[in-house]
Amino acid sequence: MASGTVEHTALTLADHLPALQVLVPFLAAPLIVVLANRRLAWPIAFAASALSFVIAILLLVRVMDGSVISYHMGGWAPPLGIEYRVDAANAYVLLLVSAISTVVLPYAYKSIEQEVSERHHTLFYAAFLLCFSGLLGVAITGDAFNVFVFLEISSLSTYVLIAQGSERDKRALTASYDYLIMGTIGATFFVIGIGFLYMATGTLNMADLAERIPEQSGSRTVRAAFAFIVVGIGLKVAMYPLHRWLPPAYNYAPSAITAFLAATATKVAVYVMLRFIFSVFQPAFVFEVSTLEFIILPIALIAMFAASFVAIFQSDFKMMLAYSSVAQIGYILLGIAFLTETGVTAAIAHLFNHGITKATLFMAVGAYVFSVRGSFYDTIQGLGRRMPLTSAAVVVGGLSLIGVPGTAGFISKWVLVQAALEKGWWLVALLIVASSLLAVIYVWRVVEVLYMRTTPDDSQAREVPAIMLVPMWIAALACIYFGLNTDVTVGAAQTAAQGLMAGSSGLH
Repeated sequence: MASGTVEHTALTLADHLPALQVLVPFLAAPLIVVLANRRLAWPIAFAASALSFVIAILLLVRVMDGSVISYHMGGWAPPLGIEYRVDAANAYVLLLVSAISTVVLPYAYKSIEQEVSERHHTLFYAAFLLCFSGLLGVAITGDAFNVFVFLEISSLSTYVLIAQGSERDKRALTASYDYLIMGTIGATFFVIGIGFLYMATGTLNMADLAERIPEQSGSRTVRAAFAFIVVGIGLKVAMYPLHRWLPPAYNYAPSAITAFLAATATKVAVYVMLRFIFSVFQPAFVFEVSTLEFIILPIALIAMFAASFVAIFQSDFKMMLAYSSVAQIGYILLGIAFLTETGVTAAIAHLFNHGITKATLFMAVGAYVFSVRGSFYDTIQGLGRRMPLTSAAVVVGGLSLIGVPGTAGFISKWVLVQAALEKGWWLVALLIVASSLLAVIYVWRVVEVLYMRTTPDDSQAREVPAIMLVPMWIAALACIYFGLNTDVTVGAAQTAAQGLMAGSSGLH
C-alpha cells in the first residue's frame, strides 16, 4: 500500500501486492512468446496463475475487516495518478478469478492436446494469461478508464481463445466473430459513458467520481453516462436480451476456455456493474433507482425463466449449460436490483458460487468431449457407468446449480429469497423458487441420459486422465465445502456488500 506522498519511502514486497497481482501474469504472457518453447509454456502459465492466487488470498485477508488498500501507481497520488484500490468486493472477485485459473490450467494441459493443434499451444497459453491479467486488472483498478483498457485486453484475447475451437468445429470462428462485434459495441457504449462522466466531472478516479457526481445529479450528461455504462456492461454481462453472443461462444470454444470464461468473465463484468452502481453513482442517484426497479428487475426475472426454458429443450449438454448461465446471471442481477444489503450480499455470493459450479460442469463436459468427441445427449448416453468419476462430478455440479441444501448454489439462492422477503416481495420470492424448479428439469435430463440409457456397443468411452479429473473434483468438492461452510463466501460477500452500500444508507 503505497503512501500518498511523492517522496521515496521504504516499501516491502507486501506493499506492492496490488501491482504484482496484475503484473505477474501480464509479464509471463510475453515471456512465453519470447521463449517460444512448448515445454515451458504451461509451467510458466501455471506458476504465474498460482502466484496470483496466493497474492489474491493475501489481499483478501487484509481487507476482510472492511479496510481498503489504496496503491498509488508510480507514487502519484490520486485523482491525478492512477490508483489500484482493493476492498472486500474486488478482493473477493480477484480470489475467484485466480482460483479458477489455477484449477483450470492443469485441466487445460491435457484437454487442449486434443482440441488445439500443437503448433498453437505456446500462443494459446500466452493469450490465456493476457485474458487472465485483463480480468484481474478490471477488478483491481480504481480508475474508470483503466477498467475499459483492461476489459479490452481480456476481450481481445478471449476472441482469439474462442476461435481456437475451430479445429473441432468451424462454427467457433463465427461464434468468436459474433462475440467480437457484440463485445466491441459494448465496449464502445461503456467508453462513451466514461467520456460523458469525464466531461461532467473532470476526473476518472472512481472514488473522486463518487464525490463529484452528487453535485451533478440533475445533469443530463451524467444520466446519459449512466445509461451508456449500464448498456455497455450489460452486453459484457450477457444480460437478457443482450446475451445472444454467449451460448455459441461457450459452446464452440475449447472446453478449458469455456470452463474458465463461464466462471470468470461474466462475473468480472457483474463486479464492474456493482462498482459503478453502488460506488460511483450510488443509489441516492434517483435515475438509478428507477432504472434498477423498472428495467433491471423485470429483465432479471424474464432471464431466469426464458433462458431456463430454452435450456430444457437443448440436445447438447454444453449448449444447455450456456443457456443456464444466462438464467443464473438473472439471479445475480435480481440481487443487485433489490438495492438492499441482503440483496447485494446474495448477488456477490451467487457470483462466487455460480463460478465454481459452472467450472465443475464445464470441465465435466470437456471430459466427455475428450473421451467421446462430443457433448450431444445421444453421444454421452450411458456414460455414468463408463466414466463414473466425471459423471459423479456432473451430479454434484447439477445439485449446486439447482440449489439443493448442502451445496454452494443453495446458500446464495437462500439469501436471495431472504432479500425478497425482507422487502415484502412474496411474489418475487416464489418466482425464485419456481425458476429453480426449472433447473431441476434440465439437470434431471442430463442425469437420465448418463445413468438410465445404454451406451452404444461401439463406444470407446473411458475415464479421462487424472490431470483432468483432479481439477474437476477440486471444483466439485468446493461446491460442497462452500455449501456447508459459509463463513468465507457469505462472510466476505456481506463485508463487500456493506462496503458497497456505505454510500446509500438511506436505502437499506
